[in-house]
Amino acid sequence: MNALKELEDWYRSQRDSEWEHSEGISIDTLDNPGWKIEISLRGTELEWRNFQEHSYGVGKTADTNGDDWLSCKVEEKVFKGFGGPHKLEEMIKVFLSWSSGNSDTRVTEARRSRLSWRS
Repeated sequence: MNALKELEDWYRSQRDSEWEHSEGISIDTLDNPGWKIEISLRGTELEWRNFQEHSYGVGKTADTNGDDWLSCKVEEKVFKGFGGPHKLEEMIKVFLSWSSGNSDTRVTEARRSRLSWRS
C-alpha cells in the first residue's frame, strides 16, 4: 500500500470529534533542504509506546554535502521526522512501521489502562 494513503488512513482512524481539533499531522520543508513531519500522539494508543530513535547521516556520520540523512524520534508525545529532500516517504514509513507494531516496542498493559479512562 502507498505510504501516504496509509498515513491518511491512520489519521482518519484517530478522529473522535476532539482529537482532530487539537492534535494532528504537519508536514513542512526545511531550508537545508529537506522535510519535517510531526505527528501528535496525544490521545492515541501510541502516546505511551516506546520509540527508539532512528537516524543516519547526522551527527558524526553526517556528510555535509549530502542529502542522504534522516532522523526520527518521539519527543513530548509527538513523532518528529527530519530528512533530506527525498526522505519524506521514508519518514512516513518509519512512523507507520512503528505505529502498526512492526517494531520491538509495545504499549504496556499499565500504560494502556491509562488510555482507557478517556473512553
